Amino acid sequence: MLYLRTDSGTDALAWVDKDGNSVTQSQMRILRMARCSIDTPPLPRHPQHHELVTRGAELIAEQTKTVAGTLGNKRSAAARTYDRLMAYTQHVRETTPLLAMGTEWENLERAIEEINQHPLKQNAIARLNREFKAGISDEQLAKLVTFLREHDALCVISPEERRDGAQIICSMGLSRG
Repeated sequence: MLYLRTDSGTDALAWVDKDGNSVTQSQMRILRMARCSIDTPPLPRHPQHHELVTRGAELIAEQTKTVAGTLGNKRSAAARTYDRLMAYTQHVRETTPLLAMGTEWENLERAIEEINQHPLKQNAIARLNREFKAGISDEQLAKLVTFLREHDALCVISPEERRDGAQIICSMGLSRG
């Protein structure tokens, strides 16, 4: 198992088998697999541990390359937020006079653009997923997204936030006992 922070600041987990093949991309399944009690005894490191960690990092890099500059899969927080807000803004444009759309509207449009062009921050992803689960309305979603953007809590944008390459935070060998 590998925990890595990508160069864009996104945290990711990888789980590869002893042959270097991806077991799953489900972050929740990986965390469940790694769960153990505090008194679980450690085992000796697998002879290919470092090679398998390298392979896990390569898999994450391949995965992030395929979604870089996009919204990710259609179930991602970014894609769901973008799609809902695009439909919402289209509806509002059709039903509201342009004069009634002020600064808040411009902030929402900028936020939508940023979501399309930059990765979401981890806390924003968690918050948006919670709100989707709770059944947030389109209007509430628009207000939440503009609030997050105004407080620099929406997207990873500035070059200062980016790292020089991916960074392995930790790795762990797992054994089914």
